Amino acid sequence: MKKAILTPIFLGVLACWSALSVIAEDPTLFFTWEITYGTIYPLGVPQEGILINGQFPGPTIEAITNYNIVVNVFNKLDDKFLITWSGVKQRRTSWQDGVLGTNCPIPPNTNWTYKFQLKDQIGTYTYFPSTKIHKAAGGFGGLNIAQRSVISIPYPAPDAEFTLLIGDWYKPNHKVLRRLLDLGKTLPLPDALLINGQKDIDVFTGEAGKTYKFRVSNVGIATSINFQIQDHSLKLIEVEGAHTLQETYKSLDIHIGQSMTFLVTLDKSVGDYYIVASSRFAEANLTTTATLRYSGSNRKVSGQLPIDPTMDLDWSMKQARTIRLNLTANAARPNPQGSFHYGTIPVLRTLQLANSKSILNGKLRYAVNGISHINPSTPLKLADYFNIPGIFDLNTIKDVPSSSSLVKFGTSVIGLTLHDFAEIIFQNNENTIQSWHMDGSSFYVVGFGNGIWTPDVRKTYNLVDGITRYTVQVYPKSWTAILVSLDNKGMWNLRSAIWENRYLGQELYMRVWSNEQSLYTETNVPSNALFCGKAKHLPKF
Repeated sequence: MKKAILTPIFLGVLACWSALSVIAEDPTLFFTWEITYGTIYPLGVPQEGILINGQFPGPTIEAITNYNIVVNVFNKLDDKFLITWSGVKQRRTSWQDGVLGTNCPIPPNTNWTYKFQLKDQIGTYTYFPSTKIHKAAGGFGGLNIAQRSVISIPYPAPDAEFTLLIGDWYKPNHKVLRRLLDLGKTLPLPDALLINGQKDIDVFTGEAGKTYKFRVSNVGIATSINFQIQDHSLKLIEVEGAHTLQETYKSLDIHIGQSMTFLVTLDKSVGDYYIVASSRFAEANLTTTATLRYSGSNRKVSGQLPIDPTMDLDWSMKQARTIRLNLTANAARPNPQGSFHYGTIPVLRTLQLANSKSILNGKLRYAVNGISHINPSTPLKLADYFNIPGIFDLNTIKDVPSSSSLVKFGTSVIGLTLHDFAEIIFQNNENTIQSWHMDGSSFYVVGFGNGIWTPDVRKTYNLVDGITRYTVQVYPKSWTAILVSLDNKGMWNLRSAIWENRYLGQELYMRVWSNEQSLYTETNVPSNALFCGKAKHLPKF
């Protein structure tokens, strides 16, 4: 048999093909995180916090569209532990979502590795613990996704950027807070607001005349905030992965779990200026500050803090309606965001989710459509994948609220079909503001309104340039409507971002399903998957 002779031309083609293969392979960022308890001083006195590699808050992940992320998490706590990646789409793999419906928690003194891709995403996001009430002790951080260099941005490139993690904070230990909830009591009022784990301390320095990107996230568990910078304008450019019309604000409300990105030009006289976060729609009147410092400043921050905006709900609701999608801008791909004409797509499923505060068996609980969710010991995703009976069914929670005031325990899973286009109405019958987060898919915010939602209010929907995001507020005694294309197969969490509500039952899961068995629609169970509950003794692959 004659040996094949590789001609120079063929070798050249092969070399080019190999080079292209390497270029096409998206980069991978590797992290090793050790989760421990440690002493922190956010309010000037020692407290026990949850640290990542000794840091509070945890390290910020800086990545680019389509990067692969590998995070090996070593749990050194005395509790089981999970991290969820808020707003990261987890394309085709709810296995990496990091909530109790999809993952067995990581036992103490063991490790588990998350592997996912930031597929077709840009923007400002966060990560945080999803188990128990660990988020009240730390374990959270920023996750920023920049655009690829070949994709233009719809604004002048900033000179630098800052990440601000703002949230409420409690003096009591997270275990004390959890015991209160387990006893059927409400949480106390937060003691403070923090910026990057500090109160009235952090300093952000820039040069006069230059423009800076501020990535701002509300990482609290109970409190909406208002954000502003003394004497400076905030140009909103992005909300949770969507480029916005570049409206300019004096201040902007950021609700629990939400992230926004601003451009701020240092166009004032050289000096120091207050960065202010204040509580909104809350019983506790909390304020914290940081400092915006011009290089060369010898004038310390002074004067009155900027005045808080009115507490009027209509004012905030009108402001929320001004946050709209930039239809001509590229995002992660080189096509305009407005090329998906969501307002012309027929709605195949409508869910009306009414939220209620209740007393069940003598204890405080929260419910959705009369069901106060409880997480079974077997993750819903494992039960679904391996056809384990008795874990959940698709009849526990209904698409519309019942006329009955009766509330009961249940495991809430709504069955949906892959590629369905759905309308979801969040009806808030309480006197407090709510915030809802959806894993797996972004959604279009199409309407806010006072009172009870009726089909007639669809005439008021924004069907052209509603903003896409993952977390949306619902004002007291009001409703919020969203539209969503359910294009991501899996078991996805839909939850209250207010931790007391979520911990006590205000969440559910969406089973987005198709009969097609293909890696193009959903990945297989990971080789390192943890098995627990009724799946504990299943054979490993």
